Amino acid sequence: MALPAPRARNDVARWDTASEFDRLTQQLSQLFQEQWPELPSLLGSDGFTPLADLEETDDAYVLEVELPGLKKKDINIDVEDRRIVISGERLEQKRTGWLRRQNRSRGRFRYEVVLPDPVDEDGVEATLHDGVLQVRVPKSSTGQRRHVEVK
Repeated sequence: MALPAPRARNDVARWDTASEFDRLTQQLSQLFQEQWPELPSLLGSDGFTPLADLEETDDAYVLEVELPGLKKKDINIDVEDRRIVISGERLEQKRTGWLRRQNRSRGRFRYEVVLPDPVDEDGVEATLHDGVLQVRVPKSSTGQRRHVEVK
């Protein structure tokens, strides 16, 4: 068995503890939602954390959040310094028959991420297409709170 070749100094990957902690929190939240779906109701918080991806490009961060069945008016996006908060509510739909099984998330939701670099709050854009919310956050050096409208 051969040992791997040593890495060049410029080949070292940057480890972001904040994103690793966010990833761990998301995984634990998903585990609890899958294994014990009644737990949020027992604790008095009938909500969920939507699944999301965060991509970094040279000039911006692109956040994609899965929010199927929601309309633009049901989604709130707030930006303050490096913090992005996406929240809202997915209401229980009215049913006429017997609900034999329910696995889809409902209730209030909240997704929060702190970006590693300062961002340009005035340049933030959000679009909703096919149940996926895409938020593009340009990198910058200023920091003020701003509410973003979904297009």
